[in-house]
Amino acid sequence: MNTMSTSIRSNRPRSLIAAAALTALISGFSAVSNTADAADLPKTIVKYADLDISSSHGAATLYSRIRVASEGLCSPFDRGDVVAKYLWKQCVKQAIEGAVTKVNQPALFAVYAAKFGVLQQPTILTADRR
Repeated sequence: MNTMSTSIRSNRPRSLIAAAALTALISGFSAVSNTADAADLPKTIVKYADLDISSSHGAATLYSRIRVASEGLCSPFDRGDVVAKYLWKQCVKQAIEGAVTKVNQPALFAVYAAKFGVLQQPTILTADRR
């Protein structure tokens, strides 16, 4: 009697290990980027004196300028692999969020909130020295 034994090797353990390693790597990059000094981060200037940013059209135009500037600023992260793409997206999101917060204009925040699904405008807390 001829018998044949086949074994199917599952790639599942390898996939799980690869996913865990990728998650750890991404977490490590996030921790490093969060601890970076703000003075060390690249900056760019987005001009908007020609816009009425209290209007929805002006705010949308400014948001577009901020997005394009953020994508350019974060381009060193965009190398094509999965981790780099994740880092690029996080960089762009943080740059846009920082710019929108700095401008502090409700119409601009409304555009930002619509793009990122944010429910509440970030609050800038300052110390009052009276």
